[in-house]
Amino acid sequence: MGELSPFPVRASAAAGEVDALYFFIVAVSTIMTALIFFVVLSFAIKYRRRSPDERPRPIHGSIPLEITWSVIPFGIMLIMFGWGTKLYFELYTPPKNALDVYVTGKQWMWKVNYPEGQREINELHVPTGRAIRVTLASEDVIHSFFIPAFRTKHDVIPGQYVAIWFQPTKPGRYHLFCAEYCGTQHSTMGGWVTVMEPADYEAWLAGTERGASMVEEGAKLFQQFGCANCHVLNLTARCPPLGNVYGNPVKLEDGRTVIADEAYLRESILNPNAKIVAGYKRDVMPSFQGQVSEEGLLQLIAYIKSLSNPNERRP
Repeated sequence: MGELSPFPVRASAAAGEVDALYFFIVAVSTIMTALIFFVVLSFAIKYRRRSPDERPRPIHGSIPLEITWSVIPFGIMLIMFGWGTKLYFELYTPPKNALDVYVTGKQWMWKVNYPEGQREINELHVPTGRAIRVTLASEDVIHSFFIPAFRTKHDVIPGQYVAIWFQPTKPGRYHLFCAEYCGTQHSTMGGWVTVMEPADYEAWLAGTERGASMVEEGAKLFQQFGCANCHVLNLTARCPPLGNVYGNPVKLEDGRTVIADEAYLRESILNPNAKIVAGYKRDVMPSFQGQVSEEGLLQLIAYIKSLSNPNERRP
C-alpha cells in the first residue's frame, strides 16, 4: 500500500515550483483569514455596547494605519502576481529541443501520435530528463488534458491548437485525466503516462509497432489534396512557397505580420481567405474544412514543419 498523501507525487521539473506557489498562496490566505477573524473577534469584545445608554466616542481614523493595511496586502498580491506570471511563461514556452508528441481528444479517449509513427490510445510513453512538447487538439467538444503528477492541465478546445510541455523526472506510471465534463462517458476518459529511463524509452520505441511517421502521412495528404500543384516549395507560384515558412514571420496583405505557427497553418488550410499573404490573391486556394480530420491536420502541419530548417529564422 502506497504512502497516503493529500497531494500527488512530484514527477516533473516544474512540480516543485508549482507546489511552492500554491503553498505560499494557501499560507497567506490562512494567515490573513486568521488575522481578520482575530481582529474582528477582539474588537467585538472590546468595543461591545455595555449598556443601552452608552454612546461611543467619535473616531477620526489614522492615515498611517490605513496606508499600512493597504500597502502590505498590495505588496503580497504583487509577489503572487509576479511569481505566477514567471511560472506561467515558463510552463507555456517549450524549449526548442523538446520531443514532440501529438495528442487528440475525442469522446471518450486520448489519441497519441509520435513523430516516428507509433500510435497509442490513452497511453503516453516519455523518457526522463527530456522536455516533452505536447500539441493538443480536439475532434469534438472541450476536453482538458490533466496529469496531476506533472502539475499540468490545459483545456483542449475544438478549432484551436495549444502546446504545453513538461520534463519528467521520476520513472513510473501516472494518471492522465480529462478534467472537463465532455459527455455521458466523461468519467472513462482517462489513461496513463509511463515515464521511463532514456535507454528503456529507446528500447520501447524500437520494439513498438510503427506505421508511417507523421511527416510521411502528412506528405501523402499533401499530394492527395493537390497542395503540391500550387505550393511549390521554394519557387514563386500561385500560392506562397512552404519551404522554411514554419516559425518565421509572414507579411500579410493588410500590412500585419504574423508568425507561421501551428494555429496559423491550421487556419490557412481550413479558411484560406482569413489571412492573405502579401503579393497573393484571394479565392485561389479552396477550403479543406470537413475534408481533413484533426489528426490529418496535425500530420499536414508536421510535414510543413519538416520543410523548415530550425536554424534558419527570418528576421
